[in-house]
Amino acid sequence: MALALYRKYRPQTFAEVVGQEHVTEPLINAIRAGRLNHAYLFSGPRGCGKTSSARILARSLNCAQGPTPEPCGECRSCKALAADGHGSVDVIEIDAASHGGVDDARELRERAVFAPVDSRFKIYIIDEAHMVTAAGFNALLKLVEEPPEYVLFIFATTEPDKVLPTIRSRTHHYPFRLIAPPAMRELCRRLCDEEGAIVADDVLPLVVRAGGGSARDTLSVLDQLIAGAGPEGVTYERAAGLLGVTDAGLLDEMCEAFAAADGRAVMEVVERVVEGGHDPRRFAGDLLERLRDLIVLHQVPDAGSSGLVDAPADQLAKMTSQATRMGTSTLTRMAEVIAAGLAGMRGATAPRLLLELACVRAILPGSDESMAGLTQRLETLEQRAAGAAFAAPVREAPSGAALGGATGAAAARAALARSAEAPAPSPADEPAPAPAPTAPAQRNEQASVPPWEDEAPQANPPQPTAAPEPVAAPAGDWAADDRADAEPVPAPEPAPAHEPAYDGGGVTAASIRRQWDRIMMAVKDKKRTTAALLQDATIADATDKEVVLAFKHAFHAENLQKEPAYGIVVGVFNEVLGGSWKIRCEVGEAASLPKAGTGPAPSPAPRAPAPAAPSARPQRTPSRQAAAPAAESFEEPPADDYDEPSPDDPVAPGGFGTSEEQAVKLLTTAFGAKKLTV
Repeated sequence: MALALYRKYRPQTFAEVVGQEHVTEPLINAIRAGRLNHAYLFSGPRGCGKTSSARILARSLNCAQGPTPEPCGECRSCKALAADGHGSVDVIEIDAASHGGVDDARELRERAVFAPVDSRFKIYIIDEAHMVTAAGFNALLKLVEEPPEYVLFIFATTEPDKVLPTIRSRTHHYPFRLIAPPAMRELCRRLCDEEGAIVADDVLPLVVRAGGGSARDTLSVLDQLIAGAGPEGVTYERAAGLLGVTDAGLLDEMCEAFAAADGRAVMEVVERVVEGGHDPRRFAGDLLERLRDLIVLHQVPDAGSSGLVDAPADQLAKMTSQATRMGTSTLTRMAEVIAAGLAGMRGATAPRLLLELACVRAILPGSDESMAGLTQRLETLEQRAAGAAFAAPVREAPSGAALGGATGAAAARAALARSAEAPAPSPADEPAPAPAPTAPAQRNEQASVPPWEDEAPQANPPQPTAAPEPVAAPAGDWAADDRADAEPVPAPEPAPAHEPAYDGGGVTAASIRRQWDRIMMAVKDKKRTTAALLQDATIADATDKEVVLAFKHAFHAENLQKEPAYGIVVGVFNEVLGGSWKIRCEVGEAASLPKAGTGPAPSPAPRAPAPAAPSARPQRTPSRQAAAPAAESFEEPPADDYDEPSPDDPVAPGGFGTSEEQAVKLLTTAFGAKKLTV
């Protein structure tokens, strides 16, 4: 019959004890200095080396060349106390679980008075000392307090608090602890090499985890795997099946389903767990440990090399990717949900149902109204917005499931509103409306495209028709004077100034303004000085992959057209909007156009609006049609990609919410227009 590994490789010296340096070093120093106590108390978890250390201490004290911390192993006492020795009559081991009564204590007290037969000390090793009754401890109290000079007591226990305080106070207490996974893995690998066993590298983490930090339990598991191995050695599949642990592939699939918030995949993994005969409780425990590893990897990228996470290199790569995609808040809440589900499975009659409910709650933060659920929804929103195509509108990036229903939508809207209010200037900082020009030449000198040139097609979403047909203006009309000074355009052709083509991208000046906060943040991340130059800019126009920026000061425009500022801004536009863009900077009154994310600003320079065709609606008069372009310049254009207008969106004075009289008055006072009567 083969000797068990934990008995065959029991440490024979303090130097061979693994993971208990905080205990072995003080004992070695005490033996060398000759400062020995008459009673010791070794406490700690099972299988961590308490009894083995007590036997080593006995060998060190009774060695023929001792007391010495390094027993010779050749004398009669050392051979008798070796792992395969027959024992010594002067070293008595007592199991307190079966000999803890008062009668046993009295018998021990009577025998202790006799001198050792063949050794220097008579040593009593009392294992499971917490099982000794109070009467038994009281019977031993006087002997432990004042024993003969040749008698020494070593108490070993897993529960030192249950040892009588009067006994504990008369001993030197050395607390043992569980062995760290790296040290245990190294010990297992060394023993496998000595035994000549073939064990796969990914099996050792399973063995170490199954042992739970106990050297005896770990070596027992390893001994069982080696004994049942075939010619190919101990494989991962055989070890996982024998130990009952969850296959790493199932854990990977569940984590991938968690990262994608895929309910179908989650249910399929649970089905495979049950069909494979795995215990749902064990799977939940293994999944919780995996989430713990992902949290550690997200916080400590080099956790694999530092020993915080014990896994092979290829598995670490997968886990790192999963941790990066989910984030700390998501992982933390998922771990809390799975832990609560695992606690509810104890004694439950339907553990599979509880496992399914826990997994579904983990991927549905909208069902959790706590701060953890809200934090996970916001983190998911940020991650999806960062990885989404920036050419799409901001409100189309998150889905209803990611936001968790109405609560998530409200949180997202509030977050977007706060981000829009952050860069908005105060009303006192808004530029004053420019005075009305007195001559057409003066209007032509201010050659900047008004905001309604690229926003007019979006101002009337119910009638997305072709370009309006020209309408003849009466003599003396200011619009006719402006058209006379401007370059003539054939009447049948639509004016392309406000209908740029974008390779199917659908990006307009209005949509760029809605992306302006994101553009500014990206530029600020790259270089703050460039962001300071761009802070004064406004979107004047966007045509043929070219964005026209208007500035108040020539200094900002000139420096933005120089490298590296120009390259940074162009790179950010390409990244955010997609495609290849050019930047053209202009200086003039167009800088008073409304900035993205801010409130409306009045138009600085009047310009003849494009002639409008008669409206199909009978209630709209020509005066109303003429007032529409002017009204548009005083408010942010409505988002044409929204499903429906939000009640929270502000409506500036002079917008579509004003009456016809207000529009006519605005045109008359600001532009000198005349009302036409039909």
